[in-house]
Amino acid sequence: MIISPVFWTVTHLPFTCDLIGFTCLIIVVWWTRKLGAATAVGLISTMINFILRPTATQFVAFLAASVLFDVTTRIVGYKTCFGNLKVSAISLVALSVISGAFAGSIIGPFFMAPGIISQMFGTVFIFISLHAAGGLFGGTLGFILVKAIESRGVFGGQIQK
Repeated sequence: MIISPVFWTVTHLPFTCDLIGFTCLIIVVWWTRKLGAATAVGLISTMINFILRPTATQFVAFLAASVLFDVTTRIVGYKTCFGNLKVSAISLVALSVISGAFAGSIIGPFFMAPGIISQMFGTVFIFISLHAAGGLFGGTLGFILVKAIESRGVFGGQIQK
């Protein structure tokens, strides 16, 4: 609520919100391995966002991205997403990039450049790309944090499902 708006004001780049968002989603899905957990995080985050910043309606795109991330991690499989090191890295980062791009495809046309589609195409493409890049950063950080938690035996190895 504090860092992302400041970063946005200074740079007009959405990287920190995606970095924070996808890092949190990966940790939640890793911890719970339950369908609906990432969606719940997106829903709770969106409600808190609207309470604290009612005009930040673009945050509904994070809710949509959370639902997509939730469903796609379930489809790909939790063993795939959190098993083999290389496969885990590729799947988590790819799903974060896809979900980030999905958020950008909502934010670009509906919140940043409403108007004629031909005029929006550039803005839509830019926001898809920027949010996909944010998904890349967040997916990478989330993967690194999960592997660090696992290697340190945090939680006493209880979450080795």
